[in-house]
Amino acid sequence: MFSLLNARKTTAGLSPRDAVARATEDRLTLIDVRGHDELARTGKAAGAVHIPLMLLQSQADPRHPEFHPALSAGHPVAVYCASGARSGLAKQMLEGFGFAEVHNIGGLGDWTGAGGPLER
Repeated sequence: MFSLLNARKTTAGLSPRDAVARATEDRLTLIDVRGHDELARTGKAAGAVHIPLMLLQSQADPRHPEFHPALSAGHPVAVYCASGARSGLAKQMLEGFGFAEVHNIGGLGDWTGAGGPLER
């Protein structure tokens, strides 16, 4: 079981500004783990794959039949949510599935604050 306390202690390892640059160059898969309602209200980072945290367990497991086709355990991943807590949980989960390079870049505001574009 993942805990919010542990998720908050997770270090990013990659700044939002670096994530924007790498995602723009297609050197990073960006995952938005917020809920559908949040995405509908605010949009998402341009190019991000939307997988709500409650679905990540199945869609990020390479052995699961619902594994998301945009993911690859060998490709670097950055996750974000609204504040960084859920993305910390997502980081732990992805690492548990064997994703070698996973970064928690915080919240959508961190992405936009670093110059990252949004899409609706």
